[in-house]
Amino acid sequence: MYSGELEVQAKRKALAVLQDEITRILNSSRDLSTLTASLIKGDEKDIQMCLERMRNTEEEVENLRRKITREVAEIGSLMANREDILRTAYIIDDIAGYISGVAFRLANMKPATLKKATFDDDLKQLVGMVVDTIFKLNEMGRALSINPANAIDIAHDVQKLERQVDAKYRAVIIKALSEISSTKDLLLLKDAVEGIEGMVDKCQEASDSFTILALSM
Repeated sequence: MYSGELEVQAKRKALAVLQDEITRILNSSRDLSTLTASLIKGDEKDIQMCLERMRNTEEEVENLRRKITREVAEIGSLMANREDILRTAYIIDDIAGYISGVAFRLANMKPATLKKATFDDDLKQLVGMVVDTIFKLNEMGRALSINPANAIDIAHDVQKLERQVDAKYRAVIIKALSEISSTKDLLLLKDAVEGIEGMVDKCQEASDSFTILALSM
């Protein structure tokens, strides 16, 4: 088997693992949305179930990242854009960590605090935008194997969502500083929304990496 065919096969396998990674991240973001709704309702049992699923997903994503690292290492210098593929895999791994961190902080908040000054609606909007952003990344991942040019178009949607989250994040922080008197709840909410903002920044990084991969297809 000649080196060109080996590279094509290795690239296909690597892209398939990247797709598995981002699909699991999408499922985890949906769990974060469910956790947010359960927190507002005060459903502690469902919150714990969501946290457990997210912990499991984070481990699965880490294992996939290790798998893609091994596969890229095996093909070595035969794969021209191996650094871009590895960078993308590591960024996606980081997103899983952000989701777990946000979920932990939200799970320790009091529902009554969130319902004050409609922070519950603010959080649902922010988490909804996170799910939308990761869904766009999932579309980009699929497009890499089917229509790379489409992945570049989707990147504009990710950028637009990142800006919306940034604006919403700033508005929520300003409101929290004036409306929440409990230092503990203020810190938890502040850390949670900062985590969401940081997560979407990571999604933007992943989008940029997908765009680089699309250009090399």
